[in-house]
Amino acid sequence: MENPIRVVIADDQYVARGFFEMYIKTAAKYELAASLATAEQAVNFCRTNPVDLVILDVMMKRGLDGLTCGEAIKRNNPRIRVIIATSTAESKWIEQARQAGIESFWFKEYDERSLLEVMDRTMQGESVYPGSQPDPEFGSTRKSELTERELEILRELTTNRSNEEIAEKYSISVFTVKRHIQNMLNKTGYTNRLELAVNAKALGLVVHEDDRKRSGED
Repeated sequence: MENPIRVVIADDQYVARGFFEMYIKTAAKYELAASLATAEQAVNFCRTNPVDLVILDVMMKRGLDGLTCGEAIKRNNPRIRVIIATSTAESKWIEQARQAGIESFWFKEYDERSLLEVMDRTMQGESVYPGSQPDPEFGSTRKSELTERELEILRELTTNRSNEEIAEKYSISVFTVKRHIQNMLNKTGYTNRLELAVNAKALGLVVHEDDRKRSGED
């Protein structure tokens, strides 16, 4: 019998971690090496223990985010395969994961493939990424109906940045920022920029890089 595939999981949510544990413990070819509450613990564990596969959630309440730690794991030991998982609909992380050399990316809430399928294919040498981006409802529209520029501005709104700050960041006029915000209000049916920001954040529609990288500071 072949040696089992040793898996490390890191997710700060107890329920999600239990879900991952269940999948691994019921699959004969896998063995749970560690179940951890922070991604940094996964990096440290991989330095001193034999590991074949790591599953990392992106957003963490404590410590560094999963993307940053996944990149560190690949840099320290390229042989270890990594799956990034997220419950949000933030799709820009897909390209960031690819650039970091991370093998696979799995949307917990939106991917039609099971985690076990992604694990199997990843360990068979495949790089398993979503064929399409999540398209959740956002007010009276869907995420796919927003332009890339509108999504960029929406990310900024979730961090309470002013129109002037957004205009400066993207080298556009304040009038243009206001026009994009009004277009989103027209599409979604929300009444003001605060409603746009609150609902986008609650739905995990987009996540600002600042929020990802400082998610562990709270």
